[in-house]
Amino acid sequence: MEPFLSVFDSSPDGGRGLARDMPVRWALEEAGRPYQVRRLSFAALKEPEHLARQPFGQIPAYEEDGLVLFESGAIVLHVAEGCPTLLPTDRAARARAITWVFAAVNTVEPPVWDYDMAGFFDRGRPWQHERAAVLEAALRTRLGQLAQHLGDAEWLEGTFTAGDLMMICVLRRIEDAPLMADYPALAAYIRRGEARPAFQRAFAAQRALLDAKA
Repeated sequence: MEPFLSVFDSSPDGGRGLARDMPVRWALEEAGRPYQVRRLSFAALKEPEHLARQPFGQIPAYEEDGLVLFESGAIVLHVAEGCPTLLPTDRAARARAITWVFAAVNTVEPPVWDYDMAGFFDRGRPWQHERAAVLEAALRTRLGQLAQHLGDAEWLEGTFTAGDLMMICVLRRIEDAPLMADYPALAAYIRRGEARPAFQRAFAAQRALLDAKA
């Protein structure tokens, strides 16, 4: 039975592929696993039926043979089980890949999200520019640390893993930000991820939601 993935009814980001179902779609494509989608309106996200699947009224939710999961990182790790492309069979390499999944969502994503959303939520506030400088400094610290670890390598741990998948999805939110010009290694890292056929398939599937509404 193909798993079901609950997603937004239409692309909320103008087709940029930034919604939280994107890493799950990408993981499913890397694993070669077909899936079906359940398209939900914003109102439907708060209905009891969806809240039974996702208690916080968000996307994605994942259903497979009676198993119901939420949180994109957790779903990606579940999909990655049995897929050596995403989780290596070597015990140590597997542990490192899982570590990078957590690093993406716990260490890198918070400053990325704060920086990206500040222009929207803080616009016109008296503290806007001062706070923006603080958020940019925090983000630059994390990007610098990540770039230093990556160095000249293609991927975080030698070969592509679920850790790269999650990290690239996080970084894509700011890939067009002017400050990324100061981190060419990370910009190239994002492009390598986006060039993967599985990413292209996942992106096209999410983009189709926007095209269907046009």
